[in-house]
Amino acid sequence: MFQKICQIASLLSLFLTLSMLGGSYYAYRFVTSEQFKARVMNEVLDNVQGMMPKVLDNALPDMTGGTVPEFIPPSPSPTR
Repeated sequence: MFQKICQIASLLSLFLTLSMLGGSYYAYRFVTSEQFKARVMNEVLDNVQGMMPKVLDNALPDMTGGTVPEFIPPSPSPTR
């Protein structure tokens, strides 16, 4: 009786191990595929494009100041 329980537990362990290996392989292949990269990139770009008008409206000032003056070196003073 104990031997049958051990065999069933061993088969169950083998089945769980193989299913985890198969699932990990499938997940790795899915994550590294070009379709997944394209899907993630499209999702990110859609979210960023949706936020851009709001961010630009808050970040850009209505009016700016004058230009930065050009540096004019001081003229040398006459030496005595």
